[in-house]
Amino acid sequence: MSDILDIAHDLAKDLHAVGAMDMVTMRKMDVLCLPPRRSFNGEDVRRIRAETKLSQPVFAVLLNVSSSTVAQWEQGLKQPSGAAARLLDVIERKGIQAIV
Repeated sequence: MSDILDIAHDLAKDLHAVGAMDMVTMRKMDVLCLPPRRSFNGEDVRRIRAETKLSQPVFAVLLNVSSSTVAQWEQGLKQPSGAAARLLDVIERKGIQAIV
């Protein structure tokens, strides 16, 4: 997310916290500030997992997929999509602690 979107989102959260922004508007801000959807290749998945210092089976549990799926991603046989791709994006940007 860009610095400007980070600042805008933080400001929106503060406005919502003090009651100056309703929940509907806050939800719209949340959606607007989502990072664009990324695609991940095998090298990306391998690098992200290596940075977490987790084995394939442990990494798979955290992503709610099988360890064979993680292996297939890393070999380039399949690509992560949907929720798994979003989780990989979060892990890459914020670290594994963001989902643990």
